[in-house]
Amino acid sequence: MPSPYNLDVHDRCSDCSVREERLFCNMSDETMAALDAIKFTSVYPKGSVLFVEGEQPRGVFILCSGKAKLTTSSSEGKTLIVKIAEPGEVLGASTAILGKKYEVSAETLEPGQVNFIRREDFIRFLGGQAEACMHAVQHLSEKYHSAQRGIRSLGLSQTTSEKLARLLLDWCAKSGEETAGVIRLHVLLTHEEIAQMIGTTRETITRLLSDLKRKKVIAVKGASVFIQKKSELEAMVSI
Repeated sequence: MPSPYNLDVHDRCSDCSVREERLFCNMSDETMAALDAIKFTSVYPKGSVLFVEGEQPRGVFILCSGKAKLTTSSSEGKTLIVKIAEPGEVLGASTAILGKKYEVSAETLEPGQVNFIRREDFIRFLGGQAEACMHAVQHLSEKYHSAQRGIRSLGLSQTTSEKLARLLLDWCAKSGEETAGVIRLHVLLTHEEIAQMIGTTRETITRLLSDLKRKKVIAVKGASVFIQKKSELEAMVSI
């Protein structure tokens, strides 16, 4: 399928070259063919809202490429980013299974392919495919443990600078590209969005990043953040 965003779009999940690397999608050809029969494939631009907190679940969204942020908001309008979803993640699965309202909102951070499955089709798919049911359980279990790690990181950090250091170290572990002792991070988030990830203000994030740049712990060039002194970030983490 041609894409206006120069994406490698797959109409069939069985044609995806990286599906074996993804927890939910790593299933047999027979099961993937059953999934292909019930999904709707679309390419979304950056900033597309997939679903909104408080809505009744229409279905689930499989993030094939690109990234998305999951956010929750208070009645006062304060927003917290609870997760950055990566390719291969199934968004809205728990609410679809339970039949409860979406607990978060999902918005794309970059152009990407998303497969949508209607809730009733997804429930029927899990009921008829034992392999898919097990992979869904594994996927939800991984999300649970990821949430626990996030709560621990935020809850046990003593200062905002420690929370930021933990976040940068987490990104290093997940997607950092190391060359000659320097780790490159591709950061799609604005200062406001980074602040929303650790529960602080944009002004605080700007100040903390400026301090790290002044101390040559990091360097920033466009969307790239270069971790030059990882050991100093690790020293900021007390727990």
